[in-house]
Amino acid sequence: MNQMDQTKFCCSVCLDLLKDPVTIPCGHSYCMNCIKTHWDGEENRKIYSCPQCRRTFTARPVLVKNTMLADLVEELKKTGLQAAPADHCYAGPEDVACDVCTGRKVKAFKSCLFCLASYCEKHLQRHYDVAPLKKHKLVEPSKKLQENICSRHDEVMKMFCRTDQQSICYLCSVDEHKGHDTVSAAAERTERQRELEVSRQNIQQRIQDREKDVKLLQQEVEAINQSADQTVEHSEKIFTELIHLIQKRSSDVKQQIRSQQEAEASRVKELQEKLEQEITELKRKDAELKQLSHTEDHIQFLHNYPSLSALSDSTDSSSINIRPLSYFEDVTAAVSEVRDKLHDILREEWTNISLTVTEVDVLLSDPPEPKTRAGFLKYSCEITLDPNTAYKELLLSEGNRKATLMKQKHYSDHPDRFTSYKQVLSRESLTGRCYWEVEWRGRVDVAVAYKNISRTGSVNECVFGCNDKSWSLDCDNNSYTFWYNNIQTPVSGPRSSRVGVYLDHRAGILSFYSVSETMTLLHRVQTTFTQPLYAGLWLYCNFGDTAEFIKLK
Repeated sequence: MNQMDQTKFCCSVCLDLLKDPVTIPCGHSYCMNCIKTHWDGEENRKIYSCPQCRRTFTARPVLVKNTMLADLVEELKKTGLQAAPADHCYAGPEDVACDVCTGRKVKAFKSCLFCLASYCEKHLQRHYDVAPLKKHKLVEPSKKLQENICSRHDEVMKMFCRTDQQSICYLCSVDEHKGHDTVSAAAERTERQRELEVSRQNIQQRIQDREKDVKLLQQEVEAINQSADQTVEHSEKIFTELIHLIQKRSSDVKQQIRSQQEAEASRVKELQEKLEQEITELKRKDAELKQLSHTEDHIQFLHNYPSLSALSDSTDSSSINIRPLSYFEDVTAAVSEVRDKLHDILREEWTNISLTVTEVDVLLSDPPEPKTRAGFLKYSCEITLDPNTAYKELLLSEGNRKATLMKQKHYSDHPDRFTSYKQVLSRESLTGRCYWEVEWRGRVDVAVAYKNISRTGSVNECVFGCNDKSWSLDCDNNSYTFWYNNIQTPVSGPRSSRVGVYLDHRAGILSFYSVSETMTLLHRVQTTFTQPLYAGLWLYCNFGDTAEFIKLK
């Protein structure tokens, strides 16, 4: 008996040789346990079907063992032939299993949208052989077939309600969806398919556009890297030239000092030698005169005295006595002055260099200023206050986010501390696009300032808004006032205990908002910021007044 003959005696459910074979009314045979298990699964519906031809029976057929088939199977076993082939591909937990197989199920090969069942290759064969089954729609194996069944009517959903945008069965269309705009699922699919194709075309076009953008940005990255490398190289060359120039000037000064040292030392040495020679001559002359003074012969004394009393010209040493010697201390002072001037130049110009670097922006346009609070919150930053800048009567709390004006002093002296007015600056410097909110009570100035604003002195020197180094919004219960360079601008707007501040450093935009259920613009500044900014607070004079930077993230 060949393999084809053997498979005729296999159960189409378990794919094994029939065990206790039974034949049901439609003529197909199964293992008794296999068909019982299959019908047990259909017990709730009270309709029993054949796993192969799908014929249904309203009453559960009585199963009787097919003695002839049982004898044939026993003969097969005696011939030593094995049951079904052993290379079945059984379904795992993630696979779609054949709905017809019993026992250990085989992977489904196709799912039928008409039968709403999945079949392995063996059980699917009838869909290829039986004419009515050939019309069924076969798709790739799916676990979601039951989603095609109407939960209310237990019917296949073949229609679509456009009014409610949901799939329905025919009974639904004449029941709760009566009068709605309903079409066949196929018609809706055709319409949606057209929309899908348009969407795909749009997506593909966007993909092409984005790929062009990515390519452009890649070119920008390469250009940025090339420009940065060249600038680093040029900057290093310039600084090297400056270093060499300073070294050259240092060498020149050293050489000049040494030359002058040698010339002056030589001149002094020459004068010293002349003086020593004169001293020697004078000592000799003094000895001769001494000896002459002891001569007893008057005639001899008078004869020798004229020649011995004559003195040679004295060396002019008046300059030694008129002024003290001047050495090279003035040179040190002059070099120190050059150093201080160079230091000042580098310090003043460094900010410009730094800002020039941070202002590099390859994107052609900046995003517009946000219109909603959610838009502003995208740029929110956490700000903390610097205790070293706080006026001594400002108590910082809540992780240095809150300032309260108190009677007691809380801090020791520090060069960064405000000493004349009740002000404090943030620890963080602010560049780029930033947003923060301040909750206030009493009378408070919400401000931004350069770090080099004076910490002591007159109002015009150190008070926020009274100079060209700070911008300030004066908030109290009755009004708002904006201050810059000691010029005040009245501001109208709804009163709120919370003020929002938006900064776009590169664009030179500073905006103040009243924040409640909505955001209302109070005042906007358009300028050019030349240094990084720091958030600031000024609490006027009422003890207990507070201002706090709110956590927004």
